[in-house]
Formats: sequence, structure tokens, C-alpha cells
Amino acid sequence: MRKLKASILKEFLLLLNDKVGLFFMFFMPILLVFIITIIQNSAYQVINENKISLLISNQDEGNQGDSLAVLLQESKMFEIVYDDIETKNELASKLLDNKNLAAILIPKGFTKYIDSKSEKTTNLMLFQLGLGEEEEINNKLEPIDLNLVYDPVLQENYIKSIEGILFQTLSILENTNFIQEIYEQLGVENEAGALKQNIFSEKINIVSNHAKLTENAAPKPNATQHNIPAWTIFAMFFMVVSLSNNIVKEKNNGSFVRLKTMPTSILVSLFSKMIVYILASFLQVLIIFSIGVAIFPLIGLPKLNIDINFFSFFLVVLIVSFTAVSWALFIGVFSNTQEQAGGVGAISIIIFAAIGGVWVPTFVMPSFMQMLSKLSPMNWSLEAFYTLFLKNGNLKKLLFTFVVLTIFIIIIQTLSYLKLKKDKLI
Repeated sequence: MRKLKASILKEFLLLLNDKVGLFFMFFMPILLVFIITIIQNSAYQVINENKISLLISNQDEGNQGDSLAVLLQESKMFEIVYDDIETKNELASKLLDNKNLAAILIPKGFTKYIDSKSEKTTNLMLFQLGLGEEEEINNKLEPIDLNLVYDPVLQENYIKSIEGILFQTLSILENTNFIQEIYEQLGVENEAGALKQNIFSEKINIVSNHAKLTENAAPKPNATQHNIPAWTIFAMFFMVVSLSNNIVKEKNNGSFVRLKTMPTSILVSLFSKMIVYILASFLQVLIIFSIGVAIFPLIGLPKLNIDINFFSFFLVVLIVSFTAVSWALFIGVFSNTQEQAGGVGAISIIIFAAIGGVWVPTFVMPSFMQMLSKLSPMNWSLEAFYTLFLKNGNLKKLLFTFVVLTIFIIIIQTLSYLKLKKDKLI
């Protein structure tokens, strides 16, 4: 036990002297947590809170173009700016010269088209009811285009959102005009406003709820709940830079060989390293999660909710730490130089993060990439954290994830041991 304590103290001092390793383990992940969370939170706000700047050029001679602009304004999704631009190309040039992200050109004849379509639809309905003439429903409408121009920096999901709002608004406009046309065709003198008000009011509410694994209350998912666990895992695995370099250095300078001549064991040294780096992982979790709880609300970011089972949380951190340490040990044992350990170790973590869902959610990946992601220990580590922080899961729900990570640890540790045995270091 005394030898183990002395070895742990030695490894702790070595870690403190490893400035590059400490940078990758603590400062860089904290910086990434701030940057990525701020960016993603801003993206959520653009969709949910902020208005998209929309330039409208209304070339319509009638009143339907104005009605469309009013409905878009009332949607509260857009910050409307008006301009009198006659062509799509001029509108595109104007868009790139100012701060607007999208623009709409309402063409000449827009009102005529809406009125003609309403009249044709009404005539068809009356004809099917036996109240109209067949020739009145055979008129072909001249097609018309509503031009949407957008800034090329605008991502496809935003463009689809704008198109969806436009289709919804056009549908309201056409239905409103259709109702008015029916009243006029039937010669009803009463104003159609009451009917339109009844149709477009008292809508069915859509209540959104996120799925959870237990019946207990769970925090609403946000950028913080997603990013704090993800980048904490990234930080924990990036210990590979420090630990693998440390192992290679001791292999190459003969420290392992000297240990064989002393009344101790290389396994004690390796076990000490693992203990120190597991404790360092717990410190990473403490620091980064504390930032999410205490610092994020001060800079306008959502607070990290940690209303979870702390015993389950402890076990998740422990097994993820052990997984990260095992991988770092594996890289160090199989590398021949420090450059090799640092390069291969860092690249492997980047690959694990990329395919494991830390950078890009796995559900947006192609099906073969989703299958490939299961080979990444970071994917299973992330699943464990998300089960607690997003799905409100418990220890029972974590069991399968624990089993997968344990199998990974056993395989990696066994391969490392066999390599040390082959090199006659143990």
C-alpha cells in the first residue's frame, strides 16, 4: 500500500508538470464548451425567439399582395422591410448588399391569380352541387411564381422553415378569399367575416413534450444540457495526449526496465497512473459541470439542470473515466514514440467524437454511419450521460450501456497487457 501511495503521488506530480497535457485536459474543453454552447444557443434563438429579417417587394396591383405581407408580419417570425424592386435579380443584389437574410418578390398579377383560383374553385363546388355551369370550371389559370431569394449563408433548415411559413400563409390567404367568393357567388349579402373568424380561430393546440424514461420531471432539453455532457466526455478522452506520452516516455527511457529490478511492479505504476487520471477526470467533470450551473446563467446561457440520481451519475463518470483511461493506456503501450502517441491518440479521439455523436448528432448521419458510431466508446459514453441528463433515466436504464463499456474496457486492457507481456516489460 505504501508503494502504491508513493507511486500515485509521483504520477500526480508528473501530471502537474505536463503543461501540454493539462491544456488539452482542462483549458481546451472548457473553451470548447463555451464556444459551442453559445453558438448552438444562438441558433436555437434564431429559430424560436429572434425574427428573421425579410425584404418584401410588392409589385402586385391589387390588395392580395398587401394582405400577404400583413399575414407574414402577423406570423411574428419576420422582421419585415419593404422595397420597390421590380426583378428577381435586382432583389438578389439588394439582398447581398444589406443585412436581410431572405427576400420575397410578390409579382404583378398576384391578386388576379388568387381571385381567379377562388372563382374557379367556387364554380367547381357549385357545379358538383348542381348549381353551376360546366364551362365555368374549364378555364386554365396562367401560372404565377412567388420568388423567394435567400442569402447563401442561410442553412437549408432555415430555408425550409421560411418556405413552410410561406405555404401556410398562402393557404390562409387563398382560403379566406375562397370563402368570400362563395358568399358572392351565392348572392348572400351577409358579410363572410363571421364564418372566416370561426374557421381560423379556436385552433387545435399542439403541446410539445420530450420523451423521458421515467415519470419524474425532466428538464427541457437545451444547448447546455446537450453540450456540457458531450464536451466533458471529449475532455475526458483527450487525456490520451498526456497519459500515452507519459507511458511512451517511461518505456523509452528505461523506467519500466528498472522497475523490474526493484521490489515493485510495473503494474503498480500503471495502476497508479490510471488512478491519478481517473481522479483528473472527476475533476474535469466537477469544473465543467460547475461552469454550466454557475457561470452560464451569468452570460445569458441556459443553466445546467442536475436534478438527477447522484449515485447513477457517479457510476457514469467512473465507467466513462475508466474507458478513457483504458484507451489512453492502450495508445501508450502500442506507440513507439511520443510523437506517434500524441498524433495517433489525438486523431483517434477526433474520429471517435466525429462518428460518436459529439460533433454531429447520430440521427442526422446516414444509416451506415449510425451503425459505425456504435464502435465509438464516446457514443456509448454520450448515451450514458444523455440517459441521465436528457431522458431522465435511472440505473436500470443505464445497465446495457455499462455492459458495452465494460466489454470495451476488458478488451482494451487485455490487449495492453498482452503487448506489455510480449515486450517483456511485465
